[in-house]
Amino acid sequence: MLQDSHAFSGFSVDDFDVARKFYGEVLGLKVTDEPGMGFHVNFGNGGEHFVYPKADHQPATYTVLNFPVPDIDEAVDALAAKGVVFEQYDMDQLKTDEKGIARPPKPEYGPPIAWFKDPAGNILSVLQAAK
Repeated sequence: MLQDSHAFSGFSVDDFDVARKFYGEVLGLKVTDEPGMGFHVNFGNGGEHFVYPKADHQPATYTVLNFPVPDIDEAVDALAAKGVVFEQYDMDQLKTDEKGIARPPKPEYGPPIAWFKDPAGNILSVLQAAK
């Protein structure tokens, strides 16, 4: 029944206009308005994500969007140049470098990854795509 559905995920933001500008201009993604409801963020692989305003918005406490990129250092540098601030972690199992990139010591621990927040506080990431 649902196997042919064009499913999409969604999350809320507290300021529609600020979020739309961030996703469209800062991240450079295609955004499509859904008048009176929110906007869709369209991805190069044909997928989409719905962003909607919510007066009592609470940011997600987990990563809501992951962007695989061919070169994580290049992506982090380009986003930082646009004002994106990357999270810094210094815990036993998770440490980031000066750029905010966690670089696991072994490939089996996962790819290099860097987290940042949208203006509403939702957590996003860029991660090194598998080669």
